[in-house]
Amino acid sequence: MKKKRRNKFRVSIVVKSVFGIVMLLTVFSVIIGALGYIEFTDALLEQYSDDAFYTADTAVTLIDANRIDDYFQSGGRTEEYLETWYKLEKLCNSSGVTFIYVIRPDTTDYEHITFLFSTINDNIDYAKYEFGTVRETTNDEYREKYKRLYDGTSERELVVREKGYIETDPHITAMIPIKDVSGRTEAIMCVQRQMDSLVSVRNTYLNKVFIVLITVTVLVIIGQSVYIHFVLLKPLKHITKEASRFAEENKAAEKELGDVVRNNDEIGILASSIDQMEKRIIDYIDDITKITAEKQRISTELSLAAKIQANMLPNTFPAFPERTEIDLYASMDPAKEVGGDFYDYFFVDDDHLCIIIADVSGKGIPAALFMMSSKILLSNVAMMGKSPAEILSAANSAICSNNKEDMFVTVWLGILEISTGRLTAANAGHEMPVFSDPEGIFKIFKDKHGLVIGAMDGMKYKEYQVQLVPGSKIFLYTDGVPEAVNEKEELFGTDRLICALNEQPDADAETILKNVRKAVDGFVNNEEQFDDLTMLCLEYRGKTGSEKNTKTPADEK
Repeated sequence: MKKKRRNKFRVSIVVKSVFGIVMLLTVFSVIIGALGYIEFTDALLEQYSDDAFYTADTAVTLIDANRIDDYFQSGGRTEEYLETWYKLEKLCNSSGVTFIYVIRPDTTDYEHITFLFSTINDNIDYAKYEFGTVRETTNDEYREKYKRLYDGTSERELVVREKGYIETDPHITAMIPIKDVSGRTEAIMCVQRQMDSLVSVRNTYLNKVFIVLITVTVLVIIGQSVYIHFVLLKPLKHITKEASRFAEENKAAEKELGDVVRNNDEIGILASSIDQMEKRIIDYIDDITKITAEKQRISTELSLAAKIQANMLPNTFPAFPERTEIDLYASMDPAKEVGGDFYDYFFVDDDHLCIIIADVSGKGIPAALFMMSSKILLSNVAMMGKSPAEILSAANSAICSNNKEDMFVTVWLGILEISTGRLTAANAGHEMPVFSDPEGIFKIFKDKHGLVIGAMDGMKYKEYQVQLVPGSKIFLYTDGVPEAVNEKEELFGTDRLICALNEQPDADAETILKNVRKAVDGFVNNEEQFDDLTMLCLEYRGKTGSEKNTKTPADEK
């Protein structure tokens, strides 16, 4: 009952993938919207400011700066004063600004200002300041700006009041000095403009951006869902179903996987490989029931399976001769003809290298089949640009969806950003990695472990980051290394492993692996190898390969 209940509420990879895409698009939309909001607001504010300063420059030409004192002594009633005031009022209405006013601060401490002229737009329902009104300076910001205008350190100042002040709504105020013929500042011309139009235009822009982003999100979700289903999930379900069926029945399928899965990629190669392996296993079973003398044929079939398995692993070294930023070497020695360990490495894009090492439960052909299926699944999900934790979660869901044999696999997966040396990794029950610093000290890195893949559906994995510097090395391995046993039934252990790594820490990746294998062989002597022995070493050289840093990756934890 419990098993059926769990299957009923199982969430498919399609739903999880779409959810992940929605989250990414949401984050992307928020970032784009925020940037657009800031840029658009800045552009409008700049335009508003330019218009306000242009109006202020025009208003200054209407005032005789040499007669500021006469204006103050006029009481605001002389013909000359009123004529000037009418000109400013006309400019205020024609330019569309809210206020045009002229003030003279108290230059002793700039704590108070006196209004000389004050005009208001006829369409604005605010009160203007009467001639001679004295008011406290709004705040320290205004005081500093008045002072700079008077002492000549600034020729224009702008105040942006997002929340408004007293009786006014949000606005900007452009201020320029009014200078007499000698260049001395006699007063300050101020032009205030409301920001209601700016807010209206900005809101319209945001609404359009929101509609566009929602439309793009829906289209991407639909397209990605269809793509994932037909290109990845549907073929993998056929492969997993066939692998489980063959493990139970040990007989040929009515229709070969190669005829069902027609992908021209690694999934197609996996389907064809399983077809070939099933045929050879069936032939092997038929032959061994007829005559035991054909043991050589068994060996041949297993040898062919081993070759097929070996060909699934990258084994050409140097791995990336054109990429001088890294040096990488790996090896896999199965305990039987075919094994359950595997490693993989490939570039997700020009700047991101994915590294995988894994250990499948069990031995022999079932482990080999499960190993190849897991390898293709992990690499295909990784090529979709997901993070290490997301890759492990997606792989776990795919395997748990049809895992009647209850097999599982431990996986360590990391993505190295070549340009920066930043390594992002996640661990699904695998052995702890070993890091070295440029000084050559190898240390076990106690990373965060999650549950093995295939054990429980719906698992979420945690990832961590390590900053590599030129000269840093990563050593990855399966449990066949520390669990190698000698004639006294003693384990090789991680202490001997670290000693072997530090024997020649400055060596290249290939030499590092050979030194470890030499130490293991010397320890076990002639004892039989009971487990697959898989190792991978990567040296990060950076752009020059010569930079040094005393900070170890272990210190980053």
